[in-house]
Amino acid sequence: MSVHAVRGTRDILPDEVAAWQGMEKAARELFARYGYREIRTPVFEETELFARGIGAETDIVSKEMYTFADRDGGSLTLRPEATAGIVRAVIEHNLMNTDPALKVYALGPMFRRERPQKGRYRQFHQVDVEAFGFTRPAIDAETIELALAYLDACGVTRHQLVLNSVGDGNCRPAYVELLRQALRERASTMCGDCQRRAETNPLRVLDCKVPQDQPLIEALPKITDHLCAACREHFAEVCRQLRLLGIDYRLEPRLVRGLDYYVRTTFEVTSDALGAQSSVLGGGRYDGLVKDLGGPELPGIGFAVGMERLSLLLPPCPPPPRCQVFLLPLVEGAQDRALVLQRDLRAAGVSALLDPEGRSFKSRMKQADKLGARFVAILGEDELRRGAWSVRDMARSAQEDVPAQRVLQYLKERTNG
Repeated sequence: MSVHAVRGTRDILPDEVAAWQGMEKAARELFARYGYREIRTPVFEETELFARGIGAETDIVSKEMYTFADRDGGSLTLRPEATAGIVRAVIEHNLMNTDPALKVYALGPMFRRERPQKGRYRQFHQVDVEAFGFTRPAIDAETIELALAYLDACGVTRHQLVLNSVGDGNCRPAYVELLRQALRERASTMCGDCQRRAETNPLRVLDCKVPQDQPLIEALPKITDHLCAACREHFAEVCRQLRLLGIDYRLEPRLVRGLDYYVRTTFEVTSDALGAQSSVLGGGRYDGLVKDLGGPELPGIGFAVGMERLSLLLPPCPPPPRCQVFLLPLVEGAQDRALVLQRDLRAAGVSALLDPEGRSFKSRMKQADKLGARFVAILGEDELRRGAWSVRDMARSAQEDVPAQRVLQYLKERTNG
């Protein structure tokens, strides 16, 4: 019986890794220009962190988390998202008191037991960006600017920004109650999830994707009609700054995201290249989360990019050549010299390979070609007698003799040129 990857997981194979390294490289280079530093947190945390931080009634906590009992009787959960763990680290290590501009990013795997589909897996990877301590709308606009700049840096140009404000603790409770009352009149005709959420968490009804429920949801009160003056002013300034930066957006009053900690600005970036499941990136402001998890009154904002989904939008990325120089010793006395030259080339920063199995000349030349070698250095009886290597330039189909004492420098200069 053969063994396969667990359903909802996938292997990222060597030919795909170059694209993933490109996404990671773009993140590190771009985020540094905006003042962000990398943080790495554990892949599992105490379950309570996510129940308190994300919201016990969200689908993530109630349906999708991988939770297990620890041997000491505690409950642990593989992280379903990055923000709660980063907030925990900020509080635990007092980063708000030691970092004058608290901006961090993280890259790594997350875990949710969702229904697997194209670009969505049960182990998936995110690029996550978080900024703390900023209250004014400028950070909202900058965060959105950074999110779009990251997609552009990865080579993704077909995307659209969707924007909303979900209010705050001053105005959202009244809206939620208004929504609950409106749902009592129509929830009985909606899907089972909407019937349950109508009382426990009415905002989640706005996330429903069941086709027959959409006309009923469209008729519900819109949160943008019920914002307090402070939230309206904040959102208007975010929109003004986005226009100033030349960033187009579409307003969507139903955009509430799937996490309870969001307040005020929420946003998504979608791409029609992904089909029905079009979301590539999402985020928003979460001003009360740090306090809810035991920290000080510290505002926050951030976004996360699903790397599997992003990879579907990337332009083709051919894998890089496996080696620059392929060494081809043809006789027994040449093998030792090839091993020494291979070591010296690698020490000089040149990628070098040889075939230790001693296959035929023709087989090894085919291997060099498949590996993308720029040069093949051949050492046979004639070359040993002349004290030289025959170096073949695979791109130019040219070959020349290079004295043994110069071959290292010769190959180094041509591969670095």
